[in-house]
Amino acid sequence: MNFKYFPHTPDDIATMLARCGVKDLDELYSDVPEEVRLKGDYDLPEAMSEVELRAHFAELGKKNTPLTCFAGAGVYDHYIPSVVPSICARSEYLTSYTPYQAEVSQGTLHYIFEYQTMMAELTGMEVSNASMYDGTTATAEAAMMAMAASHKATRVLISATVDKKTLAVVKTYAHVHGFELGIVAEDKGVTSADDLKEMVSQGGVAGVIVQQPNRYGIVEDFTGFADACHDQKALFIINSVAADLALLKTPGEWGADVAVGEAQSLGIPMSFGGPYLGYMCTTDKLVRKMPGRVVGQTVDTKGRRAFVLTLQAREQHIRRQKATSNICSNESLLALWVTIYMSIMGKEGVKEAAQISYDGAHHLHDALLATGKFTKVFDRPFFNEFCLKYSGDVPQLLQKLADNGILGGVDMGNNILMIAVTEQRTLEEVEKYVSLV
Repeated sequence: MNFKYFPHTPDDIATMLARCGVKDLDELYSDVPEEVRLKGDYDLPEAMSEVELRAHFAELGKKNTPLTCFAGAGVYDHYIPSVVPSICARSEYLTSYTPYQAEVSQGTLHYIFEYQTMMAELTGMEVSNASMYDGTTATAEAAMMAMAASHKATRVLISATVDKKTLAVVKTYAHVHGFELGIVAEDKGVTSADDLKEMVSQGGVAGVIVQQPNRYGIVEDFTGFADACHDQKALFIINSVAADLALLKTPGEWGADVAVGEAQSLGIPMSFGGPYLGYMCTTDKLVRKMPGRVVGQTVDTKGRRAFVLTLQAREQHIRRQKATSNICSNESLLALWVTIYMSIMGKEGVKEAAQISYDGAHHLHDALLATGKFTKVFDRPFFNEFCLKYSGDVPQLLQKLADNGILGGVDMGNNILMIAVTEQRTLEEVEKYVSLV
């Protein structure tokens, strides 16, 4: 019997086995130890009708305990207009095919072009690529970009206030690609300006990476950072939560050469950890050192506006030995999601969501301090995420909150709790949180 989704017929399998010089599958896998081989059939349930399958998954779903999310640390529970997934599912957009053939890929190329335009405006930079895997790898790729832009530098600096997950990925890239990674010290929750300037002045630095807001939720002041970097021919790289840039000073305004970060905050579901979307924006001067794809606008033979992949001479599939990166894919479906989200929300909508998040976080922050059970860890400005020290046991508090339907935040150790608030959180939810501490 032929099965539609089975790729190989018995004749296909026999031909391949013959080419391998073995008579059957048992002989092909003869080097696999007997004790690790599967004995018997797969433990699969009987086939179900659609009605039975829906009921089955509904029962499985009842095992979940939905929690109101006050946790962040890089992933946030933001509102997603219901029209976003519907538009993203349209056939002219939803495809897994790489848009090399412009004549049949105008829908994909068009939305990537719009995504690039929006991200460049949001970050205050001149150029955006077509997106990257996630915020952590985008930051690591920015480190490699800095190394590629420098001929003599041997190291990249990264602030101790950068998210530890991001730091771990950058460390891995540094180890594999053979450049040094120096850690700039923190001072009372923010990057030490004195330490940064001292380390940069020693020379040999290709780039400096900082984060805004940083791993504690603090909004840092980067005054003088760009000048300190540029005086020593180093690139200034800022990692930011994308949605926060609707209100915060942009990387472009800070004088950054590269802006990177996670764009999950722009309407992408939390989805148990991914997939997410890394963004990367830079200046015109550095566009040929930027990894990933770039979509450009042109005209066709009839003078009509058209979109194409451009500047491919800097990509890994043309200049392989000299390419900045071997990254060859982007998160196009998620870039589409962000593009539709920002189009639906509009500039004022994205700003309003950020403002509500900011206001809610400061309200909860002050309310928790008023209980007398929390104290400030840092006396610094923050956006929609903050750290407080709890007078009791943080794991016990988080369990109590979870028992009452609240994901209460991230345990930072030493009785410090990091809490995030988005525009999704209502006043009633905030008051319930406070009543339980």
